[in-house]
Amino acid sequence: MTTSFEEAKRQLDRIVALGYPDVADLSESAFRALAQPLIHALEQTDLGANILLVPTRELVTPESLISRTSIGRMAGFTTMPPRDIASFLPQDGFEPPEGPFYVVIEPHTGTRYTNREPDVARKLIDSDDCLPLTLEEGLAIATQHPDWLVQKNGFNLLGSRSADGRVPSIWMSQNAPRLGSVWPNSRHTWLGNAFCLARRGVSLFH
Repeated sequence: MTTSFEEAKRQLDRIVALGYPDVADLSESAFRALAQPLIHALEQTDLGANILLVPTRELVTPESLISRTSIGRMAGFTTMPPRDIASFLPQDGFEPPEGPFYVVIEPHTGTRYTNREPDVARKLIDSDDCLPLTLEEGLAIATQHPDWLVQKNGFNLLGSRSADGRVPSIWMSQNAPRLGSVWPNSRHTWLGNAFCLARRGVSLFH
């Protein structure tokens, strides 16, 4: 078994335990079955342990997920209405691979881009041959690695944007993960700009 296979299985177990099948209106077995092609592909291809299992928006809506994150006993929250959250869509070039699940390789909270305006950070990420994370991918970090918000930093998710130009952000507030948004020309000392090296869907393993 590869380390990627074991890590993806662990992450799948976690989101199942957090009630993702209910969010998707599926039984646990049906939900797990949707992930199996990708899990099986990772059994044959080792991408390392630093991967992130991400369910696509078609399977679980992002507005339903922030409350399933937590740090200690403090559940994640947002003050944005569901319609507002749903308006943050992946930008051209950062759409998820096909399939109900995919993996992000080498996700980072973007510490090196802390205190940078999103539009400036986007150019720096591009120049470093990396990819900005999307809203769904940021929620996956907060779900699988909530300790990163404490040990590292909150982060903007420049791969998604609303029609009015805002980008989604996740940071610590009231000792819990909070989903909010920032304007593309705003700067915050506590926010990095999250990125990854690549995205891989099951079809990309063949």
